[in-house]
Amino acid sequence: MKVLVAGGGTGGHLFPGMALAEAFRVREPAGAILFVGTDNPLEISTLSKKGFDHVGIPAQGLKGRGLWRQVRSLAKIPKAFWQALGIIRRFDPDIIIGVGGYASGPVALAAWLMGKKLVIHEQNLIPGLTNRILGRFAHRVFISFPDNLAIFKTAKTVVTGNPVRRELLTVKPAEKAAGRFTVLVLGGSQGAHAINRAVVEALDHLKEPARMRFIHQTGPRDASWVASAYERHRMEATVEPFFQDMATIYRSATMVICRAGATTIAELTALGKPAIFIPFPFATNNHQELNARYVADSGGGEVVLERDLNGELLAERIDHYVSNPKALQGMSVGAEALGRRNAAELIVDECRRLVVMS
Repeated sequence: MKVLVAGGGTGGHLFPGMALAEAFRVREPAGAILFVGTDNPLEISTLSKKGFDHVGIPAQGLKGRGLWRQVRSLAKIPKAFWQALGIIRRFDPDIIIGVGGYASGPVALAAWLMGKKLVIHEQNLIPGLTNRILGRFAHRVFISFPDNLAIFKTAKTVVTGNPVRRELLTVKPAEKAAGRFTVLVLGGSQGAHAINRAVVEALDHLKEPARMRFIHQTGPRDASWVASAYERHRMEATVEPFFQDMATIYRSATMVICRAGATTIAELTALGKPAIFIPFPFATNNHQELNARYVADSGGGEVVLERDLNGELLAERIDHYVSNPKALQGMSVGAEALGRRNAAELIVDECRRLVVMS
């Protein structure tokens, strides 16, 4: 099989696509895989390290941008579409998988016009505009949450969960961190300034800081001053703009403080990791809060809205779990109950069936 994966731009779309590509490699070792995405440096370097071919097209998002930037983004769509037509013609894939992100729309539209097998994957509880449109003519729609089953045509919709990268699945569900209580702070691939600031403020209020250590992904802008803050408080901490070896990082974590993007949700539930979710308040359709509450309602975490976030509150919640291991274990069980560790394999097997049927 020849597989084209369309999407990316952010880790939330890129990593599920990588998980699918890894599963295809196992099922189809003689096959070919091509990613069509953006020129985001993180996207390019991450795919290169995994040995995947990548082509960028000039696609940008529309929502949440100023008028002028929206006009510029719209102006790039025709060029992105024509480039997508050429890429598909040259690569001639058996199936095209749209995983969301800026590049997914033009490539999927080109695939449809060329009569190619097209499937899409929706990571979030509330689908974005692009996938709502693409879902009308895709051959299959794979969704991560049962609650959005009614949004797409039921006959071609499959609840699979959100694919998780293979190396992360080497971490056993609810695996206990050795040594001190380890707090993992994740703000997404670009970091989250509000979370970084609140965690640093919390250091002044923790009751038993000697029992704790922190692993903190800050994003590129905040790494220096966050690292200095831990040093000033004499806290044991590992601070990096971005972590590549997430399997080791997750294995070390006792609990997680994070945003609530769909990929983060999928990873935490697959690994049974308890979390305090701080959803990004400007996410499209407020999907991060909805994602987080889906997990919290099943006992797999708790939600703190950014408007309520401060250092004192965050310290109180960390202290609560440090002194209540049973509560933490209950959250681990709740998170693990939602995990779908075989999501990638389910999607790959369905894609192979579609190709054989054609």
